[in-house]
Amino acid sequence: MSRVSVRMFATILTVLAGTIACQAESKQAVPAPAVDEAKAAAAAKQTAVIAGGCFWGIQAVFQHVKGVVSATSGYSGGSAKNAEYEVVSTGETGHAESVQIVYDPAQITYGELLRIFFSVAHDPTQLNRQGPDQGTQYRSVIFYSNDEQKRIAEAYIAQLDSAKVFPRSIVTQVVPMKAFYPAEAYHQNYAAAHPNNPYIVFNDAPKVAHLRQEFPDLYAGK
Repeated sequence: MSRVSVRMFATILTVLAGTIACQAESKQAVPAPAVDEAKAAAAAKQTAVIAGGCFWGIQAVFQHVKGVVSATSGYSGGSAKNAEYEVVSTGETGHAESVQIVYDPAQITYGELLRIFFSVAHDPTQLNRQGPDQGTQYRSVIFYSNDEQKRIAEAYIAQLDSAKVFPRSIVTQVVPMKAFYPAEAYHQNYAAAHPNNPYIVFNDAPKVAHLRQEFPDLYAGK
């Protein structure tokens, strides 16, 4: 059975009892970050890189966020020589399945992107896993590219933990961005291209639906 097939069937059996149950435990809304950058005065392009489980779902969420120019699935945390799906899937490369987000800071801030990341894109309290997917390649990470991103990310995690927004402590790593390697073509836009795939139906489509419900002003119906 292929890795994709294993994902499909594992999700059907566990996601409702696992991931959804974990998310349901958090009864408080995830607040906006107290520390954030101001919106830019003019259109521009900035980049954020995050990881939180299978990149299919993270990419799908941010492709539906206003102000996001592009979202690309890929790998971060390891080296170029092992940035290939079959190798990353062993969990021994140092890579995490990641998404590179190019956004317009005049439309959405870095802190707002992180709010979506923590609210609907993944469960930041799960260590080295998301739902049925297990291994360090599925860890929760914010890869910062400058001191401002680091400051905002660390302050936001401290804010959420202090407010006890989640029933357990946040395990999201905040580490410097070294390199991002785009994933293979068949992984790009996977959720949009395979809407009837059981993994997408049970694990990723609900994230996009949650985005639309929780953040209607930021939802882009594309």
